Amino acid sequence: MKEVYSIKEAVNKIEHFCAYQERCHEEVVQKLRSMKMDSEEIDTIMVHLISDNFLNEERFACSFARGKHRIKHWGKIRIVNELKSKKITQTLINIALREISPEEYATTFHTLAERNWEFLRETNLMKKRKKFCDYMLRRGFESNMVFEKVKELEN
Repeated sequence: MKEVYSIKEAVNKIEHFCAYQERCHEEVVQKLRSMKMDSEEIDTIMVHLISDNFLNEERFACSFARGKHRIKHWGKIRIVNELKSKKITQTLINIALREISPEEYATTFHTLAERNWEFLRETNLMKKRKKFCDYMLRRGFESNMVFEKVKELEN
């Protein structure tokens, strides 16, 4: 990577970075820091990106939540934690979670749970239950849903 960038070169590079996929403010700031930009230049570039609609935290949060749920089959807890780690506000997180319909969420949960239960080749029922619960909780699904499902699947 080049050592020193002019503001114009940096703006051009960051516009491509933001156009490639949705980015949160934190990712863009980190990228600019890695390009050795100082804080005044970063502020100027960020204002430009926001005003030209290259950056939009709400749009990022919504597409992140939709994508992680539909593609990676993450639960709401994991999505919330990941968005918080990207310094997204609670208001935007709530808006993003509304992108996942309750029906879609339930369908994904049940499909993933049944597939995982069938996949586990554990003969000891307690170990199988623990592995199942650990997997579903790691995916970010609510514990009450997981424990109800495990009771249903055992019968």
